[in-house]
Amino acid sequence: MGVLTHGTWVLVADGEKALFLRNETDEENPNLDVVREEEQENPSDREQSANRPGRMQDTGVGQRSAVEDTDWHELAKERFADDLAEILYKQAHKHKFERIVICAAPQVLGELRNKMHKEVSSRVVAEVDKNLTNHPVQDIEKVLSETMENS
Repeated sequence: MGVLTHGTWVLVADGEKALFLRNETDEENPNLDVVREEEQENPSDREQSANRPGRMQDTGVGQRSAVEDTDWHELAKERFADDLAEILYKQAHKHKFERIVICAAPQVLGELRNKMHKEVSSRVVAEVDKNLTNHPVQDIEKVLSETMENS
């Protein structure tokens, strides 16, 4: 059985944006329709953090060391992976999809893999470590078709 069969969902995600698509045809000529779109407001770290990292007293006389500031931008990306994993779980639980292809930037793919419920991970039929969130749907169809043929 091929990967992009009729009814297979495709999640295309990066750390801030996600498209949930469903294949309405067959794998020979996939036709992906948008089922849902998610986007997270995630300003750059510079816009989210304090003016400068904190300082702490060192053991040496008159020495002070910088304390590493929280990377709010990265933290927001991790939270977005949590949100996506939760959405996927709810949709799987409602039997909205039986098969799904996850197409995401490598770091996001790793985060999702760690956070996915087994009810979702058991339905993953393929993973593609590419960031295609800013591509038009017809380009996503083309890249997925080529990737699935070559695997």
